[in-house]
Formats: sequence, structure tokens, C-alpha cells
Amino acid sequence: MKMNDMILVSVDDHLCEPPHMFDEYLADRWRDEAPKLLHTDDGSDVWTFNGAIIPNVGLNAVAGRPKEEYGIEPTSFEEIRPGCYDIDERIKDMDAGGVLGSMCFPSFPGFAGRLFADHPDKEFAAALIRAYNDWHIHEWCGSYPGRFIPMALPMIWSAEECATEVRRVARLGCHSMTFTENPVPL
Repeated sequence: MKMNDMILVSVDDHLCEPPHMFDEYLADRWRDEAPKLLHTDDGSDVWTFNGAIIPNVGLNAVAGRPKEEYGIEPTSFEEIRPGCYDIDERIKDMDAGGVLGSMCFPSFPGFAGRLFADHPDKEFAAALIRAYNDWHIHEWCGSYPGRFIPMALPMIWSAEECATEVRRVARLGCHSMTFTENPVPL
């Protein structure tokens, strides 16, 4: 579809974070503790972090599947449409569907990056959130300027740190932030 024919802007898309997302954006001192993708014996791909197992939930990547196949079962990257985790393939899917722009919510970190925010070492948690935001802004959204609306994760444990991160990502061109789906426990 030609760019001038595209009028749709989707503001409720999701992505499946690729295994390499922390490689370039997280300082070496944190690499061993960073979330890692693990291929399990049952064939699914799961993220491991801080003793937790976080599956790639099939419901986060239903693009191209019939509705009757939607489910919350863990799945592997081989079973997920590449446009869910590969930016070049996402653009092809958007072009085919006439979608001009997209805002993509996180998957395994949770809305508002709760997985990272719950880590007891807040310096490490902040490093993870900055790394995620940098990856999302520079690599995911920055690969195709004007096609994505960058959305950052907040540092929800501290109003001051959150405000600092909001200002930092705003300087990078990001003017939206996801927040927790359930603020009651905060």
C-alpha cells in the first residue's frame, strides 16, 4: 500500500521483545543478571529474570492467527509471527494492513515495567528500565521514523526518578509512557 493511502494509527499494539534487546543498551556490569530468553524442553521460549519464569504468552502475538487459536499458553518465537518481534517484518505487516503508525506496549516486563520495578536493587531496576526505553526508542521506533509512537516505561518506585526518566526520554523524542494496569498495590 502506498504511504499516502495509509490513514490508520493503532494505539493499542503489543510487541514481543527480541532476545537481543539488552545487548547494546545495558551496561556490562549488569549483563549477567539481565533477563535472558530460554528455550524450554516443551519447545516454548520463556524469559528468565530474578528467579522468575515469564512465558511469551500466545495472546500477546495473535497477529495472523484465526481467533479460535488465541490463547494464553506459552509459545516460541518460531510460532509467533515475525512482525511481533522483528521491526522490519512489523513494517511489512503494517504496510500490508494500511497502518501508518503504531504505539506498542511491552510484553514480558509488564505494563509500567513492573517486573523490573519489583527488583530489590533499584539501581539495577533503573538500569533495566533505561535500557528498555533506549532499545524501544532507538531500535524499535527509531528504525522507521514517523511510523511508531515511542512509549517509555516509568520508574514507578520513585516520583523523582520517574520525573528524571520522563525528561530524559522526552529529549529523545518520546512523549508517552505506559502505566501499571493496577495501581492499587503501589
